[in-house]
Amino acid sequence: LSFCSKLCYAIGGAPNQVAGSAAAFFLQIYLLDIAHISPFHASLVLFIGKASGAVTDPVAGFFISKSRWTKIGRLMPWMLACTPFTVMSYFFMWYLPPFVSGRVAWYLTFYCLFQALTTLFQVPYSALTMFLSTDQKERDSATAYRMTMEVLGTLIGAALQGQIVASAHVSHHCTVNTPDNATDSWHNTPSFPDPSDPLSHQVIYMIAAGVIGGVYLLGIVILFLGVKEKDDPYALNSDRAIPFCKGLGLTMKHGPYVKLTASFLLISTAVQLEQSNFVLFCTHAAGLRNHFQYLVVTILVSAAVSIPFWQKFLQRFGKKCAACGISWMIPFAVMLVTIPNLILAYFVAFVSGLSIAASLLLPWSMLPDVVDNFRLQNPHEKGHETIFYSSYVFFTKMSAGIGLGISAAGLEFTGYKPGICRQSNDVILTLKILIGAVPAILILVGLFILLFYPITEESRKETKLALEELR
Repeated sequence: LSFCSKLCYAIGGAPNQVAGSAAAFFLQIYLLDIAHISPFHASLVLFIGKASGAVTDPVAGFFISKSRWTKIGRLMPWMLACTPFTVMSYFFMWYLPPFVSGRVAWYLTFYCLFQALTTLFQVPYSALTMFLSTDQKERDSATAYRMTMEVLGTLIGAALQGQIVASAHVSHHCTVNTPDNATDSWHNTPSFPDPSDPLSHQVIYMIAAGVIGGVYLLGIVILFLGVKEKDDPYALNSDRAIPFCKGLGLTMKHGPYVKLTASFLLISTAVQLEQSNFVLFCTHAAGLRNHFQYLVVTILVSAAVSIPFWQKFLQRFGKKCAACGISWMIPFAVMLVTIPNLILAYFVAFVSGLSIAASLLLPWSMLPDVVDNFRLQNPHEKGHETIFYSSYVFFTKMSAGIGLGISAAGLEFTGYKPGICRQSNDVILTLKILIGAVPAILILVGLFILLFYPITEESRKETKLALEELR
């Protein structure tokens, strides 16, 4: 693969991460403090939206696996067709409708549409890795390029959104060092600016949504012009495409896939919880209201620059060994929760970025090895790649949706009040648990499951030789 091909492939996936990052970091606080939706309804929007995206994954895998080859490939038409509708749904997801009673239905509709449409892009895009090259090193290299650009996309999304909308979440009277025994009137003072301000919340969020929508269109153009999809290199003319239901059953019985999915299902849920609650934690529990956008950027810059390091590390020491890096964030997150200090917060953000980079790169680097292992055991079946990728994304999205729904419901239960300067002690304690204890437990259990993942560096080489012989 040429450098240009790998770069164009990587850029094509970045817009999804730009939009997903903006939503992951800011959608919950937007629904609570800008749209004035209760935490319970916000939890419904987040959970049902994630669930709709998850349900779309196997559906997308089913139809894509039955797609015929065209002049531009089998996967590329799906990505081209869904992009304009994705941009439209994303734009309206951040629009503040003039009515109040139907806002929950509005945000639920467009968040579900956005999640479903990004799935229709993500499934063929991630499966495209298998149709770029037959060489494992080239695919790993393309995956590293992709994850670097996706982390940069996550950085761009969070930075753009954070810088544009920061003024909607900063209130000068909330930055005063008022003692803990302040009067209830200060506790209940709204923190959002006067809506008569010309740069109201709606305009600010619309500008951010328009900018990110433009990034979407640019990314798909670069992907289409710079990447050439190849047909299945191992399939014989006599081979038949595996039926979707049969293929799904076989993947669920494939040991390496089950262990990999179970492990990163928990780890990705931990990362999602960190992302969605980090801004709320900085704003209400750590006294870092005026620094959250810079802390988010620190996390993502750290993640972006460390992807090449992790790629070299896993090539030298193996992929299972590199997974240990995911655990680095645990002690530092606990320190931030117990000692909410500004300098410590930036250090925690840097280390968390290193861990997040490892958690993003490893599953997508390990999944092609699982697909190769399955191919070796089922040599006369084809079309199983999209089944693996769609079902993997399904499980990770469902787990993330459940986690986000439970976290928002926890804020509702403990009495979160939108827009006030100081939340109750119960809310602050809940945010600390969601940032510190819960992700730590999920990551540790996920890494324990990964210990039983059977594909080693030696078995990868044996699989590669056997597939070359088959080819």
